[in-house]
Amino acid sequence: MTSPIDDLHTVRDYLRYASSQFAASTVFMGHGTDNVWDEAVHLVMRSLHLPLENNTLFLDARLTREERQLILERIRRRIDERVPLAYLLGEAWFMGMPFHVDERVLVPRSPIGELIENGFQPWLGEKPVERILDLCTGSGCIGIGAASVFEDAFVDLSDISPDALLVAESNIELHELSDRVRTIQSDVFANISGRYDMIISNPPYVDAEDLADMPQEFHHEPVLGLAAGNDGLDIAHRIIAGAADYLTPGGLLVVEVGNSWVALDEAYPDLPFTWLEFSNGGDGVFAITEQDLRQWQSKH
Repeated sequence: MTSPIDDLHTVRDYLRYASSQFAASTVFMGHGTDNVWDEAVHLVMRSLHLPLENNTLFLDARLTREERQLILERIRRRIDERVPLAYLLGEAWFMGMPFHVDERVLVPRSPIGELIENGFQPWLGEKPVERILDLCTGSGCIGIGAASVFEDAFVDLSDISPDALLVAESNIELHELSDRVRTIQSDVFANISGRYDMIISNPPYVDAEDLADMPQEFHHEPVLGLAAGNDGLDIAHRIIAGAADYLTPGGLLVVEVGNSWVALDEAYPDLPFTWLEFSNGGDGVFAITEQDLRQWQSKH
């Protein structure tokens, strides 16, 4: 990519240039944006530590040479190496909150954020929430998002990966939640103790075929956070088998299984999953109560 560093000077110039470069490339938008303009805005504005909204004041500001070099390098890597933008920036946004991210964790993008913002209603009902488990937490975005809504709840962020938990711990510190949120290294429920009013999980759920066909951007993400066997259900089976023993009476289990939802539904024909719908897009997320899990267990 020929450097236009002496021809482009303002924020507006770089927004236009990034948009044009992305439009002419084969980059895949699937890590927080879905069009070249939003991708350009995120790259340029956040590289300059400027706000994503209410930023017209800055559009005609001239950039220093170092700032121009940084933006051009990130545009190049986004196109040539297909690195997800969140990894280039070191941050991603979830529920309107910033999170530290790098290639030790998946880029936050779960539709569960919409459920958290709505307090998991109507599925949670009047049940008080004192303890929450975010299973397979990765960056910690789901559990930390839940802690921001359920302000009196204690939240455990659990993951098998020590590297992912280091990122999650940096996000606990970022959001100043160390008094209520902690990390636990655990292979699903292996090191989990006690009971929770809610268990939320966005576990690995990509089946072998989908993993092989994923755009190049996804191969920068840790395969441990994506792959879940031939049908994508290796971890989901374990969560369903054990969750009732870690839920309080009336507790709620919410799990995202993405495109593997059809296979999961077929695997448990007599388990009354509620498949949730989202105003902001997304699917493959189910909710089920502790009572329904126990009734199903008693029959099997």
